[in-house]
Amino acid sequence: MSAVRSKVLIVDDESAIRDTVCLILANAGIESLEASSVHEAQGLLRDITPNLILLDWMLKGVSGLEYLRLLKKDEATRTIPVIMLTAKGEEGDKVSGLEQGAEDYITKPFSAKELLARIRVALRRVEPLATEEVVVLDTLVLNRAQHTIRVGQQPLRCSSMEYRLLGFFITHPDRVYHRDQLLDLVWGRNVHVGDRTVDVHVRALRKLLEPFGKDGMLQTVRGAGYMFSASLP
Repeated sequence: MSAVRSKVLIVDDESAIRDTVCLILANAGIESLEASSVHEAQGLLRDITPNLILLDWMLKGVSGLEYLRLLKKDEATRTIPVIMLTAKGEEGDKVSGLEQGAEDYITKPFSAKELLARIRVALRRVEPLATEEVVVLDTLVLNRAQHTIRVGQQPLRCSSMEYRLLGFFITHPDRVYHRDQLLDLVWGRNVHVGDRTVDVHVRALRKLLEPFGKDGMLQTVRGAGYMFSASLP
């Protein structure tokens, strides 16, 4: 199984900028989503949870800085890292963007190498384990090359989807994911299944982990979703 591809949402009203960034990301194996306005971005975010948002400051209507404030106030989007991508290069502008919660601040014009390097740094901060071939969390061992998950030396006999979901949790620990986020990130946005599908597979994973005393690692966060953690409750 290949790793889940990172998704970057580009919010910029200049189509030339969006096209350039999309090409840079595509060459790096990163999926891109495009929005020319805050309205379009909000529509995408209702169905898709990107790993990162590239946000222009000088948007028509609602400015990028205003939208950044809204993103950081919304529980569903506040943990998504945001990089400001803008022509406003004054020190005061940078400080304002960073103080409002931006992960980084890149001024236009920018080089492809610098943009990609900063995006990768931001992605590593939130998903440091996402591209490793062998990942160990507590006594769980995910081996992508062998397409296996073990508890200690004991292999888990799981279905393909159980492997994908548990593998995702192992590589994304200690963070709450809503059901719709899991559907998007694990099942994929083109697969039409309901929220109950997530619940069914979570119960199956707990049943798999129960004989090893690890079912408590998969925690339900009331009103928010699920979190996988090595810190047992």
